[in-house]
Amino acid sequence: MKPFSKQEIVVVSFIFLTIVLVSLYNFSIAIRRGRDAQRKSDIGAITDALNKYANDFATFPEASPDGKIIACKGELMQTQDGGGNSTFIYSLVPCEWGKDALQDINDSDYPAYIATLPIEPQNKEGISYVYLSNRKRFHILASLEGDGEDEYDPRIEVRAINCGVRICNFGRSSGTTPLDRSIEKYENELEEKSK
Repeated sequence: MKPFSKQEIVVVSFIFLTIVLVSLYNFSIAIRRGRDAQRKSDIGAITDALNKYANDFATFPEASPDGKIIACKGELMQTQDGGGNSTFIYSLVPCEWGKDALQDINDSDYPAYIATLPIEPQNKEGISYVYLSNRKRFHILASLEGDGEDEYDPRIEVRAINCGVRICNFGRSSGTTPLDRSIEKYENELEEKSK
């Protein structure tokens, strides 16, 4: 059997290298799309949980300054009504993504609205979900990596809201609340229309 010539080795090596590079590129795209699919699923699940919460409490949870949902059990506090009667209630604190459930803190037997609030797939790289709310309406935002995704929304991106180290460009909201402007601006527009 005749050994390969140098030219044949170079051609075979070039073909092999091309196949490896194309495969790696396609693999990285598949991983990115997988993370974006996870983000879409997470935001959908959080939206459903928030709507169930509002059905029971007639209000959405407050938002913390860093974009978390304030609905988790804090310290036990004593309050007094006008007649001097004391009651004990739990304070509400921001829920931690990936750790806490969204649930009724006063009824542990009632099923959680969501067992664990999802955490952004690239949270360790400084990317996070962002929750905004005035208790009547909410936005839950994320940052998709692929600007070619169907749900990518440049109108959200223009608002320049930080989803950690990236700008938010995808989200869901309560009812028909638009995502291209703040909740406060939208409510002001509704108020102007009603005059």
